[in-house]
Amino acid sequence: MNYLEFEKPLAEIEGKAEELRAMAASNSGMDVKQEAAALDKKAADLLKEMYAHLTPWRKCQVARHPNRPHCQDYIQALFTEYTPLAGDRNFADDHAVMGGLARFNDQPVVVIGQEKGSDTKTRIERNFGMARPEGYRKAIRLMEMADKFNLPVITLVDTPGAYPGKGAEERGQSEAIARSTQKCLEIGVPLVSVVIGEGGSGGAVAFATANRVAMLEHSVYSVISPEGCASILWKDAEKMREAAEALRLTAQDLHKLGVIDRIITEPLGGAHRGRDAAIKSVGSALSAMLGDLKGKDRKGLIQDRRQKFLSIGSKGLAA
Repeated sequence: MNYLEFEKPLAEIEGKAEELRAMAASNSGMDVKQEAAALDKKAADLLKEMYAHLTPWRKCQVARHPNRPHCQDYIQALFTEYTPLAGDRNFADDHAVMGGLARFNDQPVVVIGQEKGSDTKTRIERNFGMARPEGYRKAIRLMEMADKFNLPVITLVDTPGAYPGKGAEERGQSEAIARSTQKCLEIGVPLVSVVIGEGGSGGAVAFATANRVAMLEHSVYSVISPEGCASILWKDAEKMREAAEALRLTAQDLHKLGVIDRIITEPLGGAHRGRDAAIKSVGSALSAMLGDLKGKDRKGLIQDRRQKFLSIGSKGLAA
């Protein structure tokens, strides 16, 4: 288990419980059941207390947890007959963006998502989930195909933001993001999105301009990272805690503002502590969101999507 910085007290308690059990395993005459059970209860109570009052900055840390289920995990668990499609038919295949044809609840769909990678090798290969222009152009190609064949589109968002490198800018990063966002607004098929980890900047908006948008309970979605915001406003990246508070990037804040439509409950301690349960909850949310759009025609879907984004903020302002 990889513990976050604020989870250190929890790590100590759970570590002690494991030490007791290891000692008992090597010494058959030692009975530690009662002591270990007491430590387990103490750890469970502390975990519940910690996650009941997470600050926005701590939610950022949970959203970035390396053991959190990633796009590839959701696709493998929730979709069948997944056939990956590669390349933007122009420059290259961006491994930070994965997508293709699949079946969800036996319904043909197109699924697109950002993949961060799960170890050092795959994180480098996937560029830590930061897409280059060809990644967004791949997404555009897949959305166009979905529109042509009348297939619903499901997007899974998990990115710190678009890749800011020189080559990406030279190849039209901002234009590619804008075109992807525009394509989201244009297609006449159901488009649903879930922020499964980080929803960073335009890199997330380019995938999440959907009819229905959901967020996992401890995911974040913002125009800029707290560190980036702090560097600009305070000239000090260490002010990220204050920036996280000001950005209103949590699922709870964004639901109040009408930016997202639903919050998906995570297992106690975050999705990384109950991966199967978290993936199942996302599957249920996707089913519900697609069900909401059933029966809408092409014109109705496009109008529904446009109206959703035109009305963002009015809910929070009225309150």
